[in-house]
Amino acid sequence: MPIIASPINLYSKAYTSPEDLFGALFEEVQNALVFADCKTFVDCIPKYDAPEILEKYAHQKCEESFDIKKFVADNFNVAKEMKSDFEPVETESTEEHIKRLWHILIRLPEMQETGGSLIPLPHQYVVPGGRFREIYYWDSYFTMLGLKESGRDDMIECMINNFAFLIDNFGFVPTANRTYYLSRSQPPFFSLMLKLFSEMEGKKVLVKYIAQLQQEYDYWMDQGLEKLEPGTAHRRVVLLEDGTYLNRYWDDKATPRPEAFREDEELAHLAFERYGTKPEDLYRHVRAAAESGWDFSSRWFKNEMDFASINTTEILPVDLNCLMHNMELTLAEAYRLSENDARQAFYEKRAAKRKKAIHKYFWNDKLNFYMDYNFIQKEHTHSISLAGVFPLFFKLAKNKHARSVRSYIRLDLLKSGGLLTTTVRSGQQWDAPNGWAPLQWIAYKGLQNYNFHRTANAVSSEWIGIIEKEFLHCRKMLEKYNVADTNMIAEGGEYEIQEGFGWTNGVYLRMKNKRY
Repeated sequence: MPIIASPINLYSKAYTSPEDLFGALFEEVQNALVFADCKTFVDCIPKYDAPEILEKYAHQKCEESFDIKKFVADNFNVAKEMKSDFEPVETESTEEHIKRLWHILIRLPEMQETGGSLIPLPHQYVVPGGRFREIYYWDSYFTMLGLKESGRDDMIECMINNFAFLIDNFGFVPTANRTYYLSRSQPPFFSLMLKLFSEMEGKKVLVKYIAQLQQEYDYWMDQGLEKLEPGTAHRRVVLLEDGTYLNRYWDDKATPRPEAFREDEELAHLAFERYGTKPEDLYRHVRAAAESGWDFSSRWFKNEMDFASINTTEILPVDLNCLMHNMELTLAEAYRLSENDARQAFYEKRAAKRKKAIHKYFWNDKLNFYMDYNFIQKEHTHSISLAGVFPLFFKLAKNKHARSVRSYIRLDLLKSGGLLTTTVRSGQQWDAPNGWAPLQWIAYKGLQNYNFHRTANAVSSEWIGIIEKEFLHCRKMLEKYNVADTNMIAEGGEYEIQEGFGWTNGVYLRMKNKRY
C-alpha cells in the first residue's frame, strides 16, 4: 500500500535550513571547527526544540567556562554514517559485495531520522554512502542502472515515487532531501529515470508521471514575471541575442553553503582580494557549481588553476542543455501518449530549436569538440571535459563531430583506469587525475550510440579494471578513482574519499554485464 504524504508547508520551521534556524549559534559552531566537516553539524539532530537550544545558548555563551564543543554535544546528536558492522568478506566477488551493500545503503521510511535537516520521504531509497546519508538526485539515475541489473525494479519505482513526491511538494527535485538543499537542484535526470522505468513497465509510465515531469520543466524554464530581454537571464534561463532560450545552473540563495560554510567564507575573501568579486556573487557561482554536480572543477573557472575565479552563472553548460533537450522530447512523447496533440507539437518544436542551438553554441570549430559557452563573453570556455560527450549520449551529435569527440577521448582523456574528467590538474576533484562513474557511463553509451565499439569497450575495460583492482586492495567501492595513476588514490575535494558507493556500484554492474 503506497504511503500518501501530506502537502508540505514550505514556511514551517520543520523545513528551515539549519543556518536560518540557529543563526549565530550555527556560525560559531562552523567557525570554531567543532567538526572537521561542516556537513556534520547541518546533519546533526537537535535533542531539543530550536527555541530551547537558542535560549540556553544565549544564557551560556557569555560565561567564562562556556565550551562550544560541549554545548553541541549536550544539545545535538551526530547523524550516523554507514553501518560500522558491515565488514567485507575476503572471498566474495565485487558483484557479491555490491549485492550485500545494497541492503546497507537502503533507507526505509521508518529508519529516517526526524527532528533534523532531513526531509522524510514516503518510500525506501538508496543513499550513496559515507557522509552522504540522504538520496541525491543525479546520483540516483546511475544507482538505478545497477538496481536494474540486481533485479531491484521495486526499488527503482520507490525512488521515482520519492522524486515525484519532492516535485509535488517543492516544485522541483532538490539536490538531496535536506532542508539546506531547498534552494537548488542537480542535473535533471528525472526524464531518464522514467525512460529506464518504462523499459520495465511500458510507456504508461510516462503518462503516469507527466504532471511531475511538466512541473520540473517549468522550474528549469522559469523566466520570472518580467519578459526577458535578449542577452539577459533569470534564474536558470538565458535568452540569447538571437532569441534562443538555453539553460544554466543557479541557486536561489547567495550565501555560504551551510554544508561548506567555512570553505565558502574563506574562498569569498580570496575572490575579493584577487578579483574584487563581491561575496554574494562568489557564493552564487559556488552554489551554481554545486547544482551542476561537478563541485568543483576548473570547468567553472576563468583561471583554470584558481578556484577564486569561479564564474559558473555566466556559463551555459553543454550537458545541462542536452538534458533539457531530452526532457522536451520526453514531454512530447508523454503528451502524444496522452493524445494531447497541441502539447506534443509544442515540445517537439522546443526540442528542435534546442537541438539547433546545441550545434550552434556548443560546437567549437577550432578545437573540434563540444564546449561550454560563456554568454556574457560570447565565447566558448577553455575547458575540454567529459561534458562534451553528452551530445553523443543523447544522439545529438553529427557523425563528423562524434568522430572528433572520439579522437579526443582516445588521445587525451582515456588513461589506464578510465576517462579523465578534464585534462587540467587544478587540485579540484572534478578534474584530472580523477574519473567518476557517471561520466564513464555517459561516454561509454555515447560511443556505442555511434558504433565506436572498440573505444567504448576500452573505456569499459579500463574502468572495470580499476574498480576491481582497488576492490582487491581495500575491499571497498569508492566514490571516485585516480584513473591516470591506478596506484594512487583520487585527489582533491572538500572531504575525504567516500565509500559505498551508489553510482559506482550501478555503473560497474551495468558495464560488467555489457549493457548499454
